[in-house]
Amino acid sequence: MASWSPDTPCSCDCFVSVPPASALPAVIFAKNSDRPRDEVQEVVFVPARTHAPGSRLQCTYIEVEQVSKTHAVILSRPSWLWGAEMGANEHGVCIGNEAVWTKEPVGEGEALLGMDLLRLALERGSSAREALHVITGLLERYGQGGSCREDPTPFCYHNTFLLADRTEAWVLETAGRLWAARRIQEGVHNISNQLSIGSDISAEHPELRPHARAQGWWDGQGTFDFAQVFSLSQQPVRMEAAKARFRAGRELLQQQQGGITAEVMMGILRDKESGICMDSGGFRTTASMVSVLPRDPTQPCVHFLTATPDPSRSVFKPFIFGVGAAQPPQVLSPTFGAHDPVRTLPRFQTQVDRRHPLYRGHQVALGLMESEQAQGQQLRQKQRDLEQEGLAAVRGLLTRECAPPTQELGGLFQAFVEKESQAYA
Repeated sequence: MASWSPDTPCSCDCFVSVPPASALPAVIFAKNSDRPRDEVQEVVFVPARTHAPGSRLQCTYIEVEQVSKTHAVILSRPSWLWGAEMGANEHGVCIGNEAVWTKEPVGEGEALLGMDLLRLALERGSSAREALHVITGLLERYGQGGSCREDPTPFCYHNTFLLADRTEAWVLETAGRLWAARRIQEGVHNISNQLSIGSDISAEHPELRPHARAQGWWDGQGTFDFAQVFSLSQQPVRMEAAKARFRAGRELLQQQQGGITAEVMMGILRDKESGICMDSGGFRTTASMVSVLPRDPTQPCVHFLTATPDPSRSVFKPFIFGVGAAQPPQVLSPTFGAHDPVRTLPRFQTQVDRRHPLYRGHQVALGLMESEQAQGQQLRQKQRDLEQEGLAAVRGLLTRECAPPTQELGGLFQAFVEKESQAYA
């Protein structure tokens, strides 16, 4: 059965704005990844690749069949696993996932993590709809399961996903191998660790309703409300708290409808009063991401990533797929090969230091900011100035006022990572 306790971390928030809700003709995606407080999230760039027929792919716990070609991706991921909490691919597809518990039992058997499904979908899907089909196909074949935390005590859950591309967004919510999806073609939407799809289902697993009827959860008469039918009748405390975050997030989005920009989304992710910017009970926002996906296919998609915890005291740095895109070493965690606690059985019996260089520098900076010393205030101002520099560069790029040469776009993220690293030196 599922591993859950009142103290178990289980919060994340995903947001999307689809024109005309956005201030510009672009879909805007955002996510806060809320995880165990000391977990390190790295930012990983993986170029497009081709693979030999019959190749196998090792995910976090299990192997799956590899496809012939995978897309280039940028991922923000807990550094101990293969998948990702959020990310984007070269075709302008973005995905974020969240933990969810339903009436469908969660087993502890190892299968694909929701984070594995997210990365697989980015590597294989060229649109949000196609990525959704990747997830549901893999879910049907391999299932989802395994511990989602680097700890000897298993922590397992099912997943919901928010997928977006240049034209639309999809919400995909799962219960075991079953699922329901909703298409979003305009306006704003957010998800927060709970089922949100009611009767407005755009696509579903063929056995979804028959299974609910067989379990006695639905009588087969009248409207089928997925969230009402599959949600637990007695919600865990943290899932009740997620309802408050969901309502707050929806209100923040609705207040800005028609004027939503990357900066607006960053502001929402930094909102501490609502709990969206999380820091409590050994649990916090460990990384954040905002993406701008222009409707115009000639304009590049821009993905802002922090690679550090607490977005209210982090820098959103712009990444663009293009010539020169590479892996910045400052945001890549060390590896431990066959001796990694996730690879040795039984798993997670020891701990290793996964902090990457930028994370270490940021930790020192956070300490100075919390002490309210003059140096800490200066560092916070450097963070603000650096982020504004990145936002200004992106505005110029999207308005074509001062777009940099194409060959420079791929190196943008590396340049800003280096500047932030120097600020902490």
